[in-house]
Amino acid sequence: MTRQHSYDREALLSCGHGQLFGEGNARLPLPNMLMMDRVTNISNEGGNYGKGEIVAELDIDPALWFFDCHFESDPVMPGCLGLDAMWQLVGFYLGWRGNPGRGRALGSGEVKFRGQVLPTAKKVTYRISIKRVMEQKLVMGIADASMEVDGREIYTAKDLRVGLFTSTENF
Repeated sequence: MTRQHSYDREALLSCGHGQLFGEGNARLPLPNMLMMDRVTNISNEGGNYGKGEIVAELDIDPALWFFDCHFESDPVMPGCLGLDAMWQLVGFYLGWRGNPGRGRALGSGEVKFRGQVLPTAKKVTYRISIKRVMEQKLVMGIADASMEVDGREIYTAKDLRVGLFTSTENF
């Protein structure tokens, strides 16, 4: 199977509609919870561990929905949205590899926030380094990730875990 190594917003939206990896398989959320505009690189190689990487970007627009409500007179992107984007990308990677099932975040190790995304920012970049992929009865990816705003690293997460489940009834 030949896989693309980059995806534009239209392709990410088709993933959200279940059209990229097939019905019942990994999906990205749709707006407003889709936290990226493009995947600039996805590969089975590279990253900090040589086992794969994903690089994605979100263009910051002061009109993004969260700036109006988080917080009044002090707009900032919620840190949980950046963390969720990193989980979204690990699940996307598992689907991209051809694994069946629906993605679910399973946890993380250490998470650190060292900065903020303000409406004046231009671009957020996510960098995901795959540490391990299990593709047997259990399909799970484990990755370390970072998030940059305008080239400055502001979030890091270790041991992000995402699983794919063919049935979520007992999850």
